[in-house]
Amino acid sequence: MKRIPSCKRFTGYKPCRPDRNCWDEGCVDPIPTGVQILIVNLDAMGDVLMTTAQLPGLKRKFPESTIHWITLPVAAPLLANNPLVDRVYPYTFESLSILRAMKYDYAMNVDKSQRSGAIMEEVVANRKLGFGMNEEGKIYPFNEGAHYNFRLGMDDELKFKINQRTGEDYLAETFENDYQNDEYVFELTDEERAFAADYRRSAGIGADEYVVGFNTGCSTLFPNKKMRVDQHQTLIERLLGYGDMKIILLGGPEDERRNLEIAAPFGDRVVNTPTNEGVRRGACYESLADVVVTGDSFGMHLAVALKKHVIAWFGLSCWTEIELFGRGVKLHPEGLACAPCWKKVCPHNLECIDMIDLERIEREIRAHKEGRD
Repeated sequence: MKRIPSCKRFTGYKPCRPDRNCWDEGCVDPIPTGVQILIVNLDAMGDVLMTTAQLPGLKRKFPESTIHWITLPVAAPLLANNPLVDRVYPYTFESLSILRAMKYDYAMNVDKSQRSGAIMEEVVANRKLGFGMNEEGKIYPFNEGAHYNFRLGMDDELKFKINQRTGEDYLAETFENDYQNDEYVFELTDEERAFAADYRRSAGIGADEYVVGFNTGCSTLFPNKKMRVDQHQTLIERLLGYGDMKIILLGGPEDERRNLEIAAPFGDRVVNTPTNEGVRRGACYESLADVVVTGDSFGMHLAVALKKHVIAWFGLSCWTEIELFGRGVKLHPEGLACAPCWKKVCPHNLECIDMIDLERIEREIRAHKEGRD
């Protein structure tokens, strides 16, 4: 029996090109499989985008490597067209069956959750980094580098008051990765870029017109990561008064009715982009913006991935953990003792939302536009 080629293109069921027979004739230009790495990241689409910032460091550490990634089906499209990921496994019974039969050099788990920990306990790997699950169903760190990350989840004082490290920083330590402030890795396809350009024209947005994108919503898990409708409308009214910019509304399926309410007073002066066409089309619409105003949500991470200027406001979540890579500002409630808190229900009448500085957001948008002009 011949040795199975260790080439990324070899599948064992069809040739990589119709004119080749590498089994009998040998491979003419192999791409070595190299170090095999599995990334486990199921939780939160924004976290999946943020984890892509680890890929450049992994490729520096392991230039010849194959990277597989398992994530939830809803997040899998975010990894499509990623030049540093060789295969994406949606979290299904079929994928789990395949992964149990494989062997990796490294398995790396981002998530402190039972389902991701269970995957790590079952997958075969020479080294496991991040988090596993013991026989009592409790999460634990595999390696010394994961201890700080683990402690952040166990110590509110450390997470909310002391920590100044970004998520990318301590996740790199978790993965024993080389941290060089690498950016998210997310790329639109040529077809998606063409679609965005066509939509821009059809929406009446000029090629050089300055576009302010409002990411209006957030996940239903933490509903208090969004402005009130009247706050959006007040800020939009002020911006439209300048007469030199276009406003677009962005969001997901859960934001459709809310966006209609926000847009209602403005007629065709505001472009209300579709919210139910999937995350890749959502990325196309968000790519039209020059600046994105957003809470701490998936839409914020998408704006960062698209390398947009971001004006992000925070209340319940930890602003220190977010990296904007020099493109934007983070606004948070100064002097509010209860923030951040990560509570799903606010016992203090949403003070952090009341404290959102609309005038500061307006000034930041004007400053960015004038700097661009």
